[in-house]
Amino acid sequence: MSDLTTAIAATDRPLLVALDFDGTLAPLQDDPSASRIIPAGVDVLARVAAQPEVSLALVSGRALHDLHALAEVPAGTYLIGSHGAERARVTRFGLDRDVVQLTDDEADRLAALGARAAGIVRGKDGVWVETKPTAVVVHTRLAQDEDRHEAEAAALALGAELGSGVLHGKDVVEISVLHASKGEALAALRDELGAHAVVFAGDDTTDERAFEVLRGGDVAIKVGPGETIARHRVDSPDELVEALSALA
Repeated sequence: MSDLTTAIAATDRPLLVALDFDGTLAPLQDDPSASRIIPAGVDVLARVAAQPEVSLALVSGRALHDLHALAEVPAGTYLIGSHGAERARVTRFGLDRDVVQLTDDEADRLAALGARAAGIVRGKDGVWVETKPTAVVVHTRLAQDEDRHEAEAAALALGAELGSGVLHGKDVVEISVLHASKGEALAALRDELGAHAVVFAGDDTTDERAFEVLRGGDVAIKVGPGETIARHRVDSPDELVEALSALA
């Protein structure tokens, strides 16, 4: 942990601190609606965002409205949802949102994805479908192994047929009608803000896309187990928040 806190404290300014939400700031929950940032994280993120030349962002697979509802972050925080397909900034009065416009073809494919995904999950306990503004997600966290493997295989096949982008994460398959990734969204935000350094933390396979765009002088943090290209690792959201306090 001491190496990580030293690396975070030594980052150049302007600095972008970008963090995944579920499994990174909030412990994973069987019911996604029950997910909440750990209490200590609320204060630490507010203090991080208040530092001179530091910008704060959450980069999540969640739909933007869910992320905003669950994440207790200060005004000025950038929110990137749906793995980069949605973006907004938190203000004192709500969200200043970039509007996502689908073409007729994309809207038709999204409707078809929803109908086909409903067929995939029918009759499988613990498997359900979430519809986002640009994507359909098949969740398998509560399923038994046989149903999980069958549903994920069918969802991946559907994505190859109708999707523009397919992401296979922890117990989820997300099929988007737009091409987007956390890495591309993070790189774009960095360029827009003119950040000299980035601290990024995430726990899922989809966060590896963001780790891939980091440069020398940046800090990549893997939260929890699993293979990663990140140089640093912490075991839990509590340890991540403790490390981030080096900035606060």
